[in-house]
Amino acid sequence: MKVDRAAIDEASKKLSNWQRWGADDQIGTLNNVSPQDIIDAGRLIRKGKVFALGLSLKEPIQSGLFGGRWNPIHTMLATGTDAAAGNQDEPFPYLRYADDAINMPCQASTQWDALCHVFIDDKMYNGFDASLVDVRGAKKNGIEHVRDKMVGRGVLLDIARFKGVDSLDDGYAVTIGDLNACAAAQNVEVRKGDFVIVRTGHQERCLSKGDWSGYAGGAAPGFAFETCYWLREKDIAAICSDTWGCEVRPNETNEANQPWHWVVIPAIGISMGEIFYLKELAADCAEDRVYEFFFSAPPLHLPGGAGSPINPQAIK
Repeated sequence: MKVDRAAIDEASKKLSNWQRWGADDQIGTLNNVSPQDIIDAGRLIRKGKVFALGLSLKEPIQSGLFGGRWNPIHTMLATGTDAAAGNQDEPFPYLRYADDAINMPCQASTQWDALCHVFIDDKMYNGFDASLVDVRGAKKNGIEHVRDKMVGRGVLLDIARFKGVDSLDDGYAVTIGDLNACAAAQNVEVRKGDFVIVRTGHQERCLSKGDWSGYAGGAAPGFAFETCYWLREKDIAAICSDTWGCEVRPNETNEANQPWHWVVIPAIGISMGEIFYLKELAADCAEDRVYEFFFSAPPLHLPGGAGSPINPQAIK
């Protein structure tokens, strides 16, 4: 399909979930997850095998292409060498310890985008005004509203393995046809309320080369704009990927930066997870041919946050 500002506006109107769950709703498509869905997801745990889907915070993925973000800075405040040297014996002797701090943007590594993260025509999800997000944080759609909602049935769509490659090429647009064909080949059904995770192999390519240049904001495989219609049709809870920004880059239009984001977050109100580490999970799914699992990925309790770092868990 042709992607331009008119297509963005058309999709944002056709696919809008504004008012669907009430005028005050601030969790969007996470409303699609029922208590029974969570109970059923728990029954998917059969092996007791846990996969951590958070990328190491020591990976320097922020290469400067996208302004304003830096790599996490881990600082030791107290160390074992301090203790051994006796530097911790005053004023309270015999308590010897290590302590540390971390300084990072909320979206510098594996993370959720909050529903206040992206605006369309100066509005965020459910019609709230963009001005409600100021220097003190978001008064609407902050990440804290989903802190007890990120749990349910997870589904992995391993597009790279389905295509027979280690990694999709930069600029490869994952289409609706790709998503449906991959699900069919894996014999897994994408259902309402699912947390769908898509593997492109892009992150693993960077890890294997030890080269993150271009990962954050550069060319990458990702979702074609048309898939916003698939997300709304499937009524899933959240969409996640191993790439920096989920959608294909270069973008399919010069009339908007990240056009898919313009529709998916503020219009549909879907939670988006980015920079997911999927290597071990994907290998296990390929081995046992089971692509569904119990999924949990709570954000930090950060009132007014536009995003949150996470260490998601897939349990099979």
